[in-house]
Parts: sequence; structure tokens; C-alpha cells
Amino acid sequence: MTRPLQTFTALLCLGLVLSATPLQAHADNRCGASATPIHQVQGTGNQSPLIGQTVTVEGILVLDARKPGGFSGFYLQQADHQTDDNPATSEALFVYTRKAGGSVGQRVRVTGTVKEFHGLTELAPVHNLSVCGQASLPALINVSLPWSQPPESLENMRVRFDEPLTVIDNYNLARYGELALAASDQVIATEQLAPGPAARTLEQQNLAQRITLDDGLGKQNPTPVPWLSERDTVRAGDIVSELEGVLDYRFGQWRVQPGAVPRFQARNPRPQAPTKSTDSIRIMTLNLQNYFNGDGQGKGFPTPRGASSLEQFQTQNRKLARTIQDAHPDILAVTELENDGYGPDSAAAGLARTLGADWAVVQTPGRDGNDAIRTALLYRESRVRPTGPAYRPGPGELPGASRPPLAQAFRARGSELTFWVVVPHLKSKSCRHAAAREQDQGDGQGCYNRQRTLSANAIVIWLQALAGDPETTPVLITGDLNSYAREAPVERFQEAGFTSLVHQYYPCLPMQCEHYTYRYQGQKGTLDYALASPALMPWIEQAQIWNINADEPRALSYRQTPDQSGPWRSSDHNPVLTDLKLTPTR
Repeated sequence: MTRPLQTFTALLCLGLVLSATPLQAHADNRCGASATPIHQVQGTGNQSPLIGQTVTVEGILVLDARKPGGFSGFYLQQADHQTDDNPATSEALFVYTRKAGGSVGQRVRVTGTVKEFHGLTELAPVHNLSVCGQASLPALINVSLPWSQPPESLENMRVRFDEPLTVIDNYNLARYGELALAASDQVIATEQLAPGPAARTLEQQNLAQRITLDDGLGKQNPTPVPWLSERDTVRAGDIVSELEGVLDYRFGQWRVQPGAVPRFQARNPRPQAPTKSTDSIRIMTLNLQNYFNGDGQGKGFPTPRGASSLEQFQTQNRKLARTIQDAHPDILAVTELENDGYGPDSAAAGLARTLGADWAVVQTPGRDGNDAIRTALLYRESRVRPTGPAYRPGPGELPGASRPPLAQAFRARGSELTFWVVVPHLKSKSCRHAAAREQDQGDGQGCYNRQRTLSANAIVIWLQALAGDPETTPVLITGDLNSYAREAPVERFQEAGFTSLVHQYYPCLPMQCEHYTYRYQGQKGTLDYALASPALMPWIEQAQIWNINADEPRALSYRQTPDQSGPWRSSDHNPVLTDLKLTPTR
């Protein structure tokens, strides 16, 4: 989004006003005189048929956005008795001006030039503005999602959503004052459909069938943040009702600029940590969202990733410590940990100290790859102990991977249970530097899917040579695969006999998907997994997602809210919790 574009328009308008044509000068400014109907300005298509022409319109000011930080204009709608009764034409437009005069509920006469501003029909510049007295506001038009009629036909008009909507995205709440809403929560297409045309179609439908609840401001970082207080937060999955306002189009999205405060209902409350039985071993899998500790002595900030100051890092550390301690894991499998060795000032050693004296780090010095981040395993020595050395694949064993997975065998104290834990972190979907064969193929899997699939296949081969047949060796592959459940990398692990435990217990269905680890552009799905070998399945007690991060506003992250202690938004991924019984089911 480029909010400063409106500034450019203001400068352009100033120049045009200075060069007004004689036609503009002779416009009839008398209230009630002949005027161009607004529906003729809008037309029946996506663009006005009168672009570039100077017109005089008269209508009712329904929303004023000339306040400081606003959009520098107002929304003008035709009176109900002057509409053309054609549902294909909008009866309102945006008047871009800083001229004073007129308030909500007054009839206003405006002369200006018709323009399309990034998809929004508006008058700019404005040559004359006259106030014609009080008038009744046009009636609200009831709409619903999926769209009950094309939104273009309602552009700039007063609308009311007649059904409650679900918050699907709060990522830009603190930056732009926005919430994305839809008729119901949306699931990533390839979480439930095989990659291909059907998945692509569903993705496009999801993006089209939503509306952005805006704050009516064009500035960034609004203070206070709308729809958010110190005690209450708007989580994705919550419900918004009694929503009414002007249907606007800005920055590539359909929006509601509210005329009244809507009603919020907490339908997705913050969950407490799942309980754990005393006779089980819990493995917690968590993407740390770039845990970098500076020089390890309170200095060295900003770092290449993660916290940009000591204060931010301390917040991150508190949040993560609270998250981990509340979950009571015995083994901690992490991704996005700073790759800075195992010395006393390393990020790994610092995290272990934060968790307490019972915690130790599995070490593989010199074999952690050349990426800025790595995978790691930490464990409670009173509960489990490593058996044998830890392993990572050597150079050339994992195609294209700079983050080699980590494998370690553990034995539960007081039990016959011995099992392997393997922590991968596959290449992300970011398209940066993607060669042609790694670019998005349009099937819903994003960029670098080929590399992720090759890596998954290589891990299967490497692990079988290392630990043996998964039919007889208990193995848990757990980490960030950067792939949704129906995508090729996950399918490769499943073909090798591994079961996605969370999906086994809690299938993600279109109308019921309660366990997921990530939310991207308003769509939820799983990127982080617990994959069990057949030999491990009898030992499984439970596997689940603790939804403490993905549905929380980014405004509560360690980078933006330093006084928060967590566990809420301690990362951008939800943790995966896998519980192993000390006595197997036979």
C-alpha cells in the first residue's frame, strides 16, 4: 500500500485549478439547477464513461473524510428520489478536495473533473462547492458476503451488511487501522485441496469474497489503534455485526468506511495451555520468529534478523519463556534460531538459561549450515536423555538446503521408550531470487516448491539410512515445512509412511478447521508439523496446536509492544504439542 499517493493527487489538483478552463468558470452553481446525475458519472462499467470531463453534480454528503489524517475529501450520494433504479450503476462518488463547506446530512453542489484514481471514481480537481441546506441521508442498502451484488455497483454508497462477518486478518491493524472480514473464516486452498486449478480457483474466490473494515484514515500507525484496547484484542475468528458505512475502494481492496462503531463479539477466545499427563513426554515444536540475542551480553543490536534493540529482545525472551513454560514440554524443537554456535553467549545457550537449569542443548558444532538461522533441540535432563550423537546431513546430502535438519535419538527416563526427533526447516515460499524452475507455478504451492519437495525426499532417504526402517524405528519429524497439508513436500513424507498427527486427530475441513499454525493474508493453514513413523504411532497420546499466535494482531508482537509478557503473539506461528505415552498401546 502506498498511502502517500494522495499527496501526489493533491499537487496535481493544485496545478489543474490554476489552469481552469472557461467551461469550468461558467458552470451553473445555483442549488437545484440542472446537474449531471451521479449514476451517469459512474456508468455501468468498472470505469466512468466521463473520465476527463467537467461535470456539476448535486447530492448528499454522507461521509466526511477531510479530517486530519483522512482522505482529503468526502463521499457524495444522490438523493433516493433522484436515482435511476438501475442496480448496475452506483449513485455516489468521492469528491477529492480540501475545500471547506458542507457536513454529513447536507445537500452539496460540486463542479469538478471526473477521474479514476486507482480504481476509485472521483471528482478531482474541484472548481466549486456550494452548500444547499439540510437533507435526509439516503437509505442504507443491505449487502452480504459472498457479494449479493457486484461491489462496483455500490461504490461510495451507504451500505449495511445484514449478516455478521468474521475477522479473518488483523495483520495491518496497527499499521493501517484495518481488519479483513469475510462471511466465515477462510482456509488456505492447498490445506484441503490438491495443488492445481481447483485450488487456484478457491484461492481467488477467497480473496474476492472479503471486505476490509477501515478506520477512515490515510495515515500509517494510527494512535490509538482502532478496535484494540489494553485489555481486549481482536483475534481472527471473532465476529463483527451491525456493520454499516460507505463502501469504498482504495489500495486495491473493497473497504467499509464505518459511519458508526460496529459490534465485536469474541468467538475465538484465547486458549489456555493444553493439559499434560504426568506419565507422558511432551515435544513442543515452535518457530521462534528469528531469535537473535545480539552479542549475548546485552549489546550488539540491531541484529541481521529479529529484535532491533535490547528492549525488543527482552520482550521476545519473556514472551517465548512464558509460552514454553506454560506448555510444560520435555523436548523443545525450534526453528529460526540464530546460527551462532554453542558458546555461553550464543542464542541457543541463552535460551536454555532462560528456561532454567534443567534445560540442555543438543549440539552439532560445525554442521549447522551457512544460513543465518538454524534448527535446534533443547531438552529437560530430568525427563529425557540423548542416546548416541546428534546428526545433520553433510554438504551435498540435501539438495539446495542451507538449513540442514537435526536428528537426535532420546530415551525417556523411567521408560523403555527410545525414539528419534528430527527437526527440518524447509525453504520458504518467498519468491526472492527464485530461478524460473522455482517460481510460482500457479498451482497454489508458491515459489520454491520444487526445492522443498527435493529436500523432503532427501530427508526421507537420509533418515532411513541413519535410523532404519520407519516401520520398526519410532521417529517424529517435527518442524516448519513451509508447505500446507496437500502440497508435494508433505505428500512425500506421507508416502514414506509418516502420519501428520494433528491432521489425524483434527482434520482441517472447509467449515471446521480449528488446529492450524499460520495465517497468511486472511487464510489459515498448517506449516508446522508432527509427522510420526508407523513404529511411533502406538506411543502417541495426543497431538494438537496451541492457538496463541497466528490469530493475534501483529500489534502485540515483540517488535511493536515492548511491555507485553506473553504468551500471546510470542511468534507468528502457533506451537505444535505432541505427547508420547511412557507405556505404548499394543
